[in-house]
Amino acid sequence: MIYNASPFAVAIFVAFVLGVLWLSSYFAKKTTTSSGYYAAGGDIHWGVNGIAFAGDYLSAASFLGICGMIAFSGYDGFLYSIGYLAGWVVALFIVAEPMKRLGKYTFTDALNNKYNSRGIHLTAAISTLIVSICYLVPQMVGAGSLVTPLLGMPHYVGVILVGAIVIFIVATAGMASTTYVQFFKGGLLIIFSSILTVAIFVHGIKTPPSEDYHKFQTINATVMNGEVTAIDNYEYQIAGAHSDAKGTYVKLNKEGVSTWWRLIEDDGNTHLEETLTVVNTKDGQVLYNGEPKEAEKFFQVGHASKIIVDGEEVTETGAVSPFKFLTTIEASTIVRFGKVIFIDQGEKVQLWYQNPTAGEAIMRPGLRFKVDKGSTFMSKLDFVSLMIALFFGTSALPHILIRYYTVPSPKAARKSTILAIAAIGFFYVLTLFMGLGAMVSGVLDVQSSNMAGPLLAKFFGIAIFSIISAIAFATVLGTVSGLIVAASGAVAHDLIANYFGIPLTDKGQVKAGKIAAVVVGIFAILLGIAFKGINVSFLVGLAFAVAASANLPAILMMLFWKKTTAKGISASIVVGIISAMTIILLSPKTFEVYGLLPSDAPIPINNPGIISIPLAFITLVVVSLVTQKTEVTQEKHVA
Repeated sequence: MIYNASPFAVAIFVAFVLGVLWLSSYFAKKTTTSSGYYAAGGDIHWGVNGIAFAGDYLSAASFLGICGMIAFSGYDGFLYSIGYLAGWVVALFIVAEPMKRLGKYTFTDALNNKYNSRGIHLTAAISTLIVSICYLVPQMVGAGSLVTPLLGMPHYVGVILVGAIVIFIVATAGMASTTYVQFFKGGLLIIFSSILTVAIFVHGIKTPPSEDYHKFQTINATVMNGEVTAIDNYEYQIAGAHSDAKGTYVKLNKEGVSTWWRLIEDDGNTHLEETLTVVNTKDGQVLYNGEPKEAEKFFQVGHASKIIVDGEEVTETGAVSPFKFLTTIEASTIVRFGKVIFIDQGEKVQLWYQNPTAGEAIMRPGLRFKVDKGSTFMSKLDFVSLMIALFFGTSALPHILIRYYTVPSPKAARKSTILAIAAIGFFYVLTLFMGLGAMVSGVLDVQSSNMAGPLLAKFFGIAIFSIISAIAFATVLGTVSGLIVAASGAVAHDLIANYFGIPLTDKGQVKAGKIAAVVVGIFAILLGIAFKGINVSFLVGLAFAVAASANLPAILMMLFWKKTTAKGISASIVVGIISAMTIILLSPKTFEVYGLLPSDAPIPINNPGIISIPLAFITLVVVSLVTQKTEVTQEKHVA
C-alpha cells in the first residue's frame, strides 16, 4: 500500500513526541534513587495510577491489533477484548493487594518475600526478561506499522524510532515518566476513540463506502473440463492458472501486465473476478496487481455488498444508533477477503479474493476460531488455550505487576485496579464499533490488519487520523517504557544485586538499570523488524501465554498453598517458560515467520496455555511435596 505523509500529521506526531521527551526530562531531575527509578517513589495517586494501568494495558495490541482482528474476522476478534478484560478479575480479587504488601520494586521481590531463595531470584528474573521481550515484540511491530502511513517511512524506521525514544525515556527518568506518559495517552486514547466511534454512527453504512472506492471487475468465462478456455474480453489473454482447495485462479495478461482473477461458478453463470495480488518475481521485483508499487494499483478494501435495514435493501443507512449499527451489520452481507499463497513458474504469489460473508456469521464466533462448522478437535483446543492464556495472563505480566509498587498502600492498589477495569472495559466496547466500522468503510489494507484503526480515522479526516495515530504511537512508547523498566529491574535489582550478590549502591542500581534498558531496547528493535506483518494481538496473546505459564502458578500457590517451597516455585517457572516457548517456536504460525509451510509444524496448535499452564502447576505441586522436609530441615538448621 502506498502511504503519503501529511505535513499536518507530521506536525502532530512531532508535538506528541516532544511532549513525551519533555516529561521524561522533567522527571529525570527528580529521579535520583532506586525507589524513584523503579517504582516512582511509591507515591503516585491511585487515580493517576488507574488510568496509567489502562494506558499500560491499552497497548498496540488493543488499539491496532484488536481493531484489525475485528475488521478482518468480526466477533472472533472481539473475543480478544473479552479475554483481556476478564483477566483483570483475577488481578483485582487475587493479586492486587498481596503484590503491594509483599513487593518493593519488582515481581521477584513479592514472589521471594517468604523464602529469600537465590533460585527464585534467578528464575523469576529470567521469566521477567523473557515475558517482557515477548510483549515488546508486538509493540515494536505496531510502531513500525503506524509510522508507515503517518510519516510515509518504511516499517523498520518506525521500529528504530520508537526504540530510540523509549531508551531515552527509560534511561533518564524510569517509572515516574512512564507513569505520566501512560496517564496522558491512556486518557487521550479513550477520548479520541470515543470521537471516532461517534463519527462511525453519524456516517452510517454505505455501498460503495466512498466515491473513489475501487470497483472489482468481472469477466464472463467459458470452462471446459475444469479449465478456462475462453473469456469475454478481447483485451486480455489467458496466461496460466492455479487451483487449490480454496478455488481456481486464472492469470490474465493485458499489454504486458499480468493479473490474477478468481473463477466463480454460480448457477450456470461462470465468470472471473478481479483479485489483489503481490508477486515476488524471479528477478527480485515485487509487483502489486502486476505493476510496481509506485503505480498505486493495490487498493484499500472492505465494504458491504448488500445493506439490509428493517428487512429492506438500501444503498445507505444514514446516521444510526449503536444498536442499529450492530443489527444492520448482522442483517447485511459484508465482503471480507480470503488469502492464498502459491508458487507460479518460480514466482511467489500472494492473492486476496473477495469473500462475501453473511453479517450473521460475522457477529458470532467461527470466522477465525473454528469452534463450530469446519472445526476440528485441535482448532477447538487452540481456541480454549488462547482464552485460558488471556484470562490468566494479565495477573502475571511483569510490567503490570510493578505498577502496584507505584502507589502508597494496598487499598490504593485495589482502587487503581477498579478504575483501570472501568476505563479498559469502556475502551474495549469501542473496539467492536471501530473494527466493524473499518470492515465496511473501504479502508482495509489486506497486507496489514494492524492498520485498520488508524486508516478508519483517516477516512474521517486528516486531523483525527493525525491525533489518533500520534496517540497510538504514544501508546507504544508508554507500554514499551514500562516493559523495559520491568526488564531493567530484573537485571539490576534481581540478578546483579540479589542473585550474584554484587554490592551496588542505590545510585549503582539505577545506573545498572539504565544500561540494561539500553541493551533490552536494542534487542527489542531487532525483533520488531523481524516480525513485521504479524497481527500484534496474536503476538500479545503469545506473551500472555508465556506469562501465565511461567508466573501465575508461582504467584497463586505462593499466596494460597502453605506447602509451596522455593524449589517448587523455581521449577514451575522453568517448566512454564520452556514448555510455552517450545510450543510457540514449533507452532504453525511461527513456521510462517520462518518462511516455512504451517502444515509442516510439528505442533498443531498456536497457543500453548492449555498445556504449559497445567504443566507448571503440576511441577510446582510435585516438587514442593518432594522438597517439603528438605526445606523445613534447612530452616530449622538456620534457626
